[in-house]
Amino acid sequence: MGERHMPAAAELIEILARLGLPGIREDELRPFTDGEDGTPYAVWHVRRGGESWVLKRAKGLELAVYRSFFRERRPYVPAFLGSVDCEGESYFLMEYCPGETLCRCDRPRLTLALDALTDMQEEFWQREELYDAGCTMERDLAAIADRGRYLGSARLERVYGDFVSLYRQTPRSLCHDDLLPFNVLVGRRAVLIDWEYGGILPYPGPFARLIAHCREEEGSFFTMSREDRDFAIDYYYARLPAKHGISYEAYRRTLDYFLFYEYCEWIMLGNRYDSREDERYRSSLERAEALADRLLPQDPGT
Repeated sequence: MGERHMPAAAELIEILARLGLPGIREDELRPFTDGEDGTPYAVWHVRRGGESWVLKRAKGLELAVYRSFFRERRPYVPAFLGSVDCEGESYFLMEYCPGETLCRCDRPRLTLALDALTDMQEEFWQREELYDAGCTMERDLAAIADRGRYLGSARLERVYGDFVSLYRQTPRSLCHDDLLPFNVLVGRRAVLIDWEYGGILPYPGPFARLIAHCREEEGSFFTMSREDRDFAIDYYYARLPAKHGISYEAYRRTLDYFLFYEYCEWIMLGNRYDSREDERYRSSLERAEALADRLLPQDPGT
């Protein structure tokens, strides 16, 4: 597939006028760029006078998620300010939230991020009337099944099968299904951004993804100290599962399975695309095997 059309400034100005911001000039538009290679995203910072907004071309289920869960303002997501269709694409306007990502984690910003995540999940805990909104469990299970086909190890596949069974039984809440550290912005408050995938899914998913791919080593793409990781695990428990009668032991075991699932992402990519020399593959395989040692029942006599 070719690159998707990037609208010219005149098209963006027309889109903004339709969204209630007439008269925006070209010099009041600035595209956000990829932090790694500097390429522009289809996301623009719009500034006029002392006011700021974000214009974004919708991806995946973003509009469905906002319309289903965030029609009213919520402190843990940027406010949704309207959407329009243009040339077969959907664009939406939202609140600009200044802040830094969690790619270089520290305790104060981590705490604000966990407060935002748990406040959201407490609000949407077991909301059965919303089970069919956004990304459904059935859709998620299809992606989970695809990942499980490329593990290359009967032992890992056994643990993965146990994860799938547990996944179906775990209490559900609103989940950002790609909550990597760059999808959290922390300023005076923390907000969760880029809702391409989100729905009422097993609750540990976004927290596991947030911490799973962080490393202690400086220079890692996501860094988090072991102390902050341990803090996060206990803090998240106290603010959410503990309030719903889930024991710490059950929570930790469930979290281990969800972390195992996260590590299987790079195992799948390495095996599927023959890129097993990638350091992320080797690291994920090591972590997944360590969890398998802990999660698999010991054979009698061993």
